[in-house]
Amino acid sequence: MAVQRKGFRLPIIYRLFFLLLEPMSALAGAYFNHFRQTHYLRLLNGASAPSDASTLPLSTSVAMSQLANMYFFFAINEAFVLRSTWDMRVWRTVLLMLLIADFGHLYSMKELGPRIYYDVLGWNAGDWGNVPWVYAGATLRICFLAGVGLGDSKRKQG
Repeated sequence: MAVQRKGFRLPIIYRLFFLLLEPMSALAGAYFNHFRQTHYLRLLNGASAPSDASTLPLSTSVAMSQLANMYFFFAINEAFVLRSTWDMRVWRTVLLMLLIADFGHLYSMKELGPRIYYDVLGWNAGDWGNVPWVYAGATLRICFLAGVGLGDSKRKQG
């Protein structure tokens, strides 16, 4: 006799963010870090960015392509792993790892000074992707891990 899998209702905000918006955002980060390196660096910190691609050190270009690969990994890991399982333990594990990465990402911005974390009026397009977008992801991960909105939604193996 086949065991029927109980349906799982993940709140729309979690589905939309974790399965669509965040992976697409990470793909955009991969694109800019690999194909638009000087543009990305100008958004990160215009004062220290090279004026054009010809003045970008080779080591910086390689490091940025490696970062692009990590953004790509982040995107496919979140999109594919979370879509492939009904096991809440896997969801919690993946989202906990990403939450730790959120804190690491925010910590990596520390050299830009403390204002980077709160100066909303001073943020450029790159800052919006590197700070409040990460705040949003971290907040949703914390909510998910705390069970907010999940009710009795338990993924059951069948």
